[in-house]
Amino acid sequence: MTITLILGGARSGKTTHALRAAEAAAETTGRGLVMIATAEALDGEMEERIARHRAERGPRWRTLEAPLDLAGALGQVGAAETAVVDCLTLWVSNLMHAGRDIEMETASLIAALAGRDVLLVSNEVGLGIVPDNALARRFRDAAGRLNQQVAAAADQVVFVAAGLPLVLKG
Repeated sequence: MTITLILGGARSGKTTHALRAAEAAAETTGRGLVMIATAEALDGEMEERIARHRAERGPRWRTLEAPLDLAGALGQVGAAETAVVDCLTLWVSNLMHAGRDIEMETASLIAALAGRDVLLVSNEVGLGIVPDNALARRFRDAAGRLNQQVAAAADQVVFVAAGLPLVLKG
């Protein structure tokens, strides 16, 4: 069982990298594939985006929607399945919007990762300018702390830029 964190900027290729890695592992091991999606279809554009992503993944993938309860969703992943969580950054945003305790939810997530074969996708949001408002700074800080904690628990950490993976750990 391997925990992999895949970081990168927006449209860097991190999700594509995660999907390809999970599919390659499934080819050699016969494991099932599970997408744990944190996005919610709150408008037409997002509905289209979600539908497009499902179609691109194809029928091999089982999808679990988990905008808030990632630990619970991971509990639904079987021992013979590999999961891709896409994405942690949106999950943090969802938690903030719902007024949830991000530290407690992060601890639950880290505990749920044990013994799992999972790839987690997250944006690296700390490479840009300092946000100009308190909410954006709080989000950036929460996402950065989450990424650090997941990276510490992960067996492998990969940074993706322009579709190119750079192994940071493992």
